[in-house]
Amino acid sequence: MNPQISLVTLGVSDLARSTAFYERLGWRRSVRAAKGVSFFQLGSLALSLFPKEELAKDAGVAAEGGGFCGVSFAQNMASKEAVDCVLAEAVEAGAKLLKPGQDVFWGGCNGYFADPDGYLWEIAWNPGFTLLEDGSIRLPE
Repeated sequence: MNPQISLVTLGVSDLARSTAFYERLGWRRSVRAAKGVSFFQLGSLALSLFPKEELAKDAGVAAEGGGFCGVSFAQNMASKEAVDCVLAEAVEAGAKLLKPGQDVFWGGCNGYFADPDGYLWEIAWNPGFTLLEDGSIRLPE
């Protein structure tokens, strides 16, 4: 199997609300003609928002459940200062700040926000990761 992720889909409770939230973050929606789903190009990865009930039905699983599911998403920044800027933008767009940007034990800085459906987003600066112009990272050997 080729170790690659091309699309991440978030099951959301209100598609219009979640779409508007990510658009307020400055993310550009793609495939606007698609009905009942929203797509965003994120560098080499795409994010889709799909109604939670429909996503569960598509996968053949129950939609019920809650609490921490053991997953967070991360956006790496080029500087420590950028972490606070992005966290502030997310809060302005409607996110809930969970952890303000702060220095961490591994030598960088990070903070967390939750989107309108409670998905966790880490905003981080890691001096050990190379951040490329397109926003992707290259991990050290």
